[in-house]
Amino acid sequence: MGLMYIFPVTDNASEGDRIEIRDQELSLKTYGLPMIFWGYLAAAVSVVVIMWLAARAVILKLLTYTEDPSMLFLGNLVKWTLILAPFVMLAFFFYEKILSKKDRTVTVTHKLFFIPFWKKTYQLKDKTSVVVEHFMDSPNMAKIRARQGLPSMEAMEMKGFENKGYFELNIETADNKSVNIDRHSRKADLVKMKDLLTRY
Repeated sequence: MGLMYIFPVTDNASEGDRIEIRDQELSLKTYGLPMIFWGYLAAAVSVVVIMWLAARAVILKLLTYTEDPSMLFLGNLVKWTLILAPFVMLAFFFYEKILSKKDRTVTVTHKLFFIPFWKKTYQLKDKTSVVVEHFMDSPNMAKIRARQGLPSMEAMEMKGFENKGYFELNIETADNKSVNIDRHSRKADLVKMKDLLTRY
């Protein structure tokens, strides 16, 4: 989720309510999805509504087969999928992650529709036990072929298809575990965030 929901990387007042400093505790809140995503949501919900209108008669017919559990299950499955899909999509717009740090304590809180549903507190090895690491799940064929020495023109054409991975912000806990707290495609932003966290 860290690649979709971005944290602020400075403690400037221009960040507004996305950053809060109280009693030497720093709290960072993720930004919401860009406004264009509301357009995507409207388009997706429109498709679901059209599907519901087109399939309503068939769904109601399936629900009349009370003696056949498979037909009843299928009817309920399609019905509840079409009903719940818009709410699940809307939940992405009301998800928020909060990262709080005070001295050696880091707390990660996840909220949905402004209600906290998961919270975890970690004790750091020391105040500055925050590291930025490069993560590469698997190199793709463009990168492998580039290492094998493609002709320069072909290598240039394939450059855009290379898997560059992303960067992770990890903390080292007091019990020597590495825990991922955020990820980003830009290393510079995570380095700024790391510097910000280590100041509190």
